[in-house]
Amino acid sequence: MAIRLQAGDDTLLEVRDLTVEIRTGRGRFRAVDGVSFDVPRGQALGLVGESGSGKSITLRAVLGLLPPQARVVAGTARLNGEDLLTMSPGRLAQLRGPEIAMVFQEPMSALNPVMRVGDQIAEGPRVHLGMNRPTAHRHAVDLMRRVGIPDPARRYTAYPHEFSGGMRQRVMIALALSCDPKLLLCDEPTTALDVTIQDQILSLLIGLCAENGTSLVFVTHDLAVVAQTCRELAVLYAGRVVEEGRVREVFAEPRHPYTLGLLRCAPDVDEIRDTLVPIPGTPPDPMALPRGCSFNPRCGFAGEECRTTDVRLMPVAPGRFAACLHSDACAADARAEPAVAGV
Repeated sequence: MAIRLQAGDDTLLEVRDLTVEIRTGRGRFRAVDGVSFDVPRGQALGLVGESGSGKSITLRAVLGLLPPQARVVAGTARLNGEDLLTMSPGRLAQLRGPEIAMVFQEPMSALNPVMRVGDQIAEGPRVHLGMNRPTAHRHAVDLMRRVGIPDPARRYTAYPHEFSGGMRQRVMIALALSCDPKLLLCDEPTTALDVTIQDQILSLLIGLCAENGTSLVFVTHDLAVVAQTCRELAVLYAGRVVEEGRVREVFAEPRHPYTLGLLRCAPDVDEIRDTLVPIPGTPPDPMALPRGCSFNPRCGFAGEECRTTDVRLMPVAPGRFAACLHSDACAADARAEPAVAGV
């Protein structure tokens, strides 16, 4: 079990030791292994890592949307004190919309292709908030306007295929916010968009969440997105959280070599580099993880102890956690050669 501080009174979502197994033709493996984090009220947390690190599965487990081959085998996810992982399907359905909602990576697969977009946005307020059809219609049009969809009264009757990718993502955001949820989960919602549209969507999310006091969990592999949207950060590798802390502090002085590697291989518009510095090797096979620290085959700080010790998250500084036996050496290396320009 990871060592963590107790959640404070301002915590909206408290996830503790979440473990998810996935069944494959080769056997079972842990896609999420003992993940813990807190989401304060009105704040944003970023979950960062390479593909396969467990970010999206974590969100789907919290919301009860795991695929059939996956199941939660341990842990809790308490929203306002209620455990989402053990509550009845009926109670969970009541909370989806007014308490917790999700923006998916690919809106075309999340939206109903044969239902008008306006009706999809209006459905939640009718079911959960008791609005009649005319009121829900006006509410949906207003939401479409707020998320930047031009001529929303006319576009209300359009179908998803009649919208561009960026506009479909705006529809998804309007749908997710239609019942004024306390917590919004975002699963890489800007990955498939060009940089200009991505910036517009991120600015929109930040503004709407600030306006409504909504908490945000943002899953991404893009550190620039985290810097723009989040105050807190949890870095995942091979299904585990390997570092956690304030975004600014983690970027300035990473305490895990994987975080340092992610920062150093990311392009920086403020610094001219001849080449990017990739993290050596590849992510491990989840069916055959290395002994000891899962990152040790790719780590320049690893010693024999890293190949024999199962390192879990531990306090390394006030408000900072890292799963590394050499966190001080990693921090010293980051200070000697900052991974982010201007820090």
